[in-house]
Amino acid sequence: MERDFTSEFTFITSRSGGPGGQNVNKVSSKVMLCFHVQNSVLLNEDEKLRISEKLANKINSEGVLQIVSQAERTQLGNKERCIEKFNLLIEKALTIPKERKRTKPSKSAIQKRLDEKKIKSEKKEYRKKID
Repeated sequence: MERDFTSEFTFITSRSGGPGGQNVNKVSSKVMLCFHVQNSVLLNEDEKLRISEKLANKINSEGVLQIVSQAERTQLGNKERCIEKFNLLIEKALTIPKERKRTKPSKSAIQKRLDEKKIKSEKKEYRKKID
């Protein structure tokens, strides 16, 4: 199920921090992607709730999911990187983990375990001093 969220988020650019010489001081290459989860038209209520719970540490008090990238030297590169991060986060948050089915050990496995326990206890019994 492929969805296009590009119309639902905004980009904010600013100057990137750290080393980089004159380019860093002139160019706004740092990009922040802002996505308002509760106002999204493409998500249903269950998906909004799931994303809010799973990505709570990345969502601010106004309910905006913020993703920042400043690794690339260009604004376009950082924008693409933000979109990749966003898609991965949403995909991971929306996947429902498989429910674990409880299994029971087979009779032969239980018997094998008991036999091994008996052998170990006999070994230890032989190690004791005789009175």
